[in-house]
Amino acid sequence: MASAALHRMRGYVELTKPRILLLVLFTGLPVLWMAAAVPSLGLCVAILGGTALAAASANTLNCYVERDRDALMERTRRRPLPASQLRPAHALVFGLVLAGVATGVLWASGGALASGLGVASILFYVFVYTVWLKPRSSWNAVIGGAAGAAAPLIADAAVSGHVTAAGWLLFAIIFFWQPPHVWAIALYRKEDYAKAGIPMLPNVIGDEGTRWRMLWYTLALVPVTLAPVPLGLLGPVYLVAALGLDAWFTWSIVRVLVERTDAAARSAFHVSLAYLFALFVAMLADLALR
Repeated sequence: MASAALHRMRGYVELTKPRILLLVLFTGLPVLWMAAAVPSLGLCVAILGGTALAAASANTLNCYVERDRDALMERTRRRPLPASQLRPAHALVFGLVLAGVATGVLWASGGALASGLGVASILFYVFVYTVWLKPRSSWNAVIGGAAGAAAPLIADAAVSGHVTAAGWLLFAIIFFWQPPHVWAIALYRKEDYAKAGIPMLPNVIGDEGTRWRMLWYTLALVPVTLAPVPLGLLGPVYLVAALGLDAWFTWSIVRVLVERTDAAARSAFHVSLAYLFALFVAMLADLALR
């Protein structure tokens, strides 16, 4: 009995996509320290907690909507809903409850704008990205990136009362990072996406066109990552780290273009994750040292 309950609980946790939640926390944290008045530890925890709950709700509802498509893909068929670990109706209720709690926490800790941005990020991810865009357009990774980049906007609105340059810059970093990150998966998983009828870029314009677009987005990302320094938001510690990380990420994408193998695309995907985490850790280190 206890074992079955633990199994169900693990299933609910998996619906929220915990690794993505960790990324949300990392991307929302630096902007709190960039605020004119740094909030208390308790307020930071509440703001980040509310933001993570909003992301958990969006991820859970995404799993609910995509359960049939997930069952067709090797990468996702073991998720709780396609694997019949949980009932779809229970997942739907869980996602809606998370949305309600997230809205309340953000309203109480950050005000109406932060709460509204949290709700907007859930609605955008579920209805604009998951329901409408993903099954219809190969540009889903570009436009859908806006929902994945919402954490800095929510955190900034919560501490500043509006979205400042810091929030928009961190949003832009994640927005430009997301397409090459997603297209790397799409390159070595294109048969999987084809089975599910999802028009990812390699299936629509081919591998070569996708590789070049990955490079263009990565090159466009570089000046965006460096912009916080001349604007006075971050200093030399971050600058040195960002230059090295940008070179590393760009080289991983160049390898995809030169080698033209699934192994290179898989490597670029893993590099992209490490790159974004390291970039935001560098921001935190710079802010702490300053």
